[in-house]
Amino acid sequence: MSTWVFGYGSLVSPVSLGSTIGRLPVRGSDFLAAELRGWERRWNYGYLISPERYTGSEVSSIDTVVALGIVPAPSAVMNGVIALVSDSELARLDKRERRYERVDVTDAVELLEGNAAEFEIDAVITYVPKDAPVADYVDGRDRGRAGIEVRYWDLVNTAFDELLPGAGERFRASTFAPDVPVVDVSRIE
Repeated sequence: MSTWVFGYGSLVSPVSLGSTIGRLPVRGSDFLAAELRGWERRWNYGYLISPERYTGSEVSSIDTVVALGIVPAPSAVMNGVIALVSDSELARLDKRERRYERVDVTDAVELLEGNAAEFEIDAVITYVPKDAPVADYVDGRDRGRAGIEVRYWDLVNTAFDELLPGAGERFRASTFAPDVPVVDVSRIE
């Protein structure tokens, strides 16, 4: 059985995805532009940080880093990618996305490039934030201590800008504007 992952944020970057699965996906072969119906992107995933693990001029101003998540929205359609993953690669993604729930979205995905008949697509999953990171985001936002890591912001925007002509504009138009600032913080690798 072939399993594909729908990416809507950092997983749209082949380099980011590749750093987790241990190989660089190949555009047009196992990494394809796609869209997902019935879901919309939100800046609604938060996680508490340890300031000593971050650098940047605004580390002292936040304690919660915000990333993208998705929520059900019956009339929404958003762009992203699907990437073919092996069972072991999926296990590595599950570890990376451990505060997200794996959800089957097979029937809600359509390719934006290529012909679906050319690919074996048995299942498509995506990752939806669990309740705890959404609560962390709300708490950090409400206290004025949440922000989006500038490196993550740039990674996601660049990945969409490079995906297909117009994909970056579509990403920005179909994603609610964040209600927290983009801040000069970066995790120390």
